[in-house]
Amino acid sequence: MINRELIRIKVVQLTYAYYQNGNKNMDNAEKELIFSLSKAYDLYNYMLALIVALSKEALRHVQVGEQRAKREGTPMPSTKFAYNKFAIQLEENKQLNEFIGNQKQVWENDVEYIHKLYSQIEQSQIYQEYMASDDDSYDADREVWRRLYKALIQDNDELEALLEEKSLYWNDDKEIVDTFVIKTIKRFDPKNGKNQELLPEYKDIEDKDFARKLFRSTILNADQYQRYMSEASRNWDFSRLAYMDVVIMQIALAEMLTFPNIPVSVTINEYVELAKAYSTPKSGSYINGMLDAIARHLVRTGRMMKSMDILHPHRAQNDLQMNDGDYADADADAEMI
Repeated sequence: MINRELIRIKVVQLTYAYYQNGNKNMDNAEKELIFSLSKAYDLYNYMLALIVALSKEALRHVQVGEQRAKREGTPMPSTKFAYNKFAIQLEENKQLNEFIGNQKQVWENDVEYIHKLYSQIEQSQIYQEYMASDDDSYDADREVWRRLYKALIQDNDELEALLEEKSLYWNDDKEIVDTFVIKTIKRFDPKNGKNQELLPEYKDIEDKDFARKLFRSTILNADQYQRYMSEASRNWDFSRLAYMDVVIMQIALAEMLTFPNIPVSVTINEYVELAKAYSTPKSGSYINGMLDAIARHLVRTGRMMKSMDILHPHRAQNDLQMNDGDYADADADAEMI
């Protein structure tokens, strides 16, 4: 479940913190990186457990409604949502129950919020359509939870604030984790019962190694990477860059030079997006141009054995007429993109 997008985010955060921290202990920083990634996986399980908590709240509402109906002689409430087949399968899931059993934080500690969120579910058009439908299939039960999650849980500021109070590590994780929760809902198969597999913490050992290698390469080769930056843009005053921009470019160079199977264009695109999210409004444009220039410089000088896509045809033509590529300042570089 922990994919390379999330790993890159964590490496950016931990590298920035490493340089801001006066006590630069790389071993401790690496442990912190792996721990922060494990907390993202905890959040994935915790969000699945939220569905279970809301399903239990639905059952409680039904039980209260049944008692009222017996007293007043009114029709019994529908049990359709309370006994949603997908939610029951999720509640019985072995992996999820193992996770819940080892946690101090459980949704039962947030009864007031569960009440409020369940009320929003009952009032939603998605819920109303589901309850009015004659379709009682497993597919319909799974689909209603997928739609409810996307509509009411995925982009929920109040929920995100609540999660941040529970763990500082979850500050930037929920957006990515939500996509994996939705993927998990779609993967559930009634034939698997309580043995349905959840997404693994890492897809494979290579992704876990990717996190460690990327972080270590970034720190251990920092001076070398900054020399490459200077060589590729000799006339540029790096003090004009936001400090986060320098950190992001340093990590991008570590990825380009440490992982031969990742295309340069992929690396540049990933770190441009990170710059947009974590640095200044202009950082995406600056870093796009700078990384492209640095990568071409490294290829020309034989220090990086990767091919370069022609991302900017007009720049490719200009490169033939330039020395080792001096994009003299950030404003000029932004205009070229």
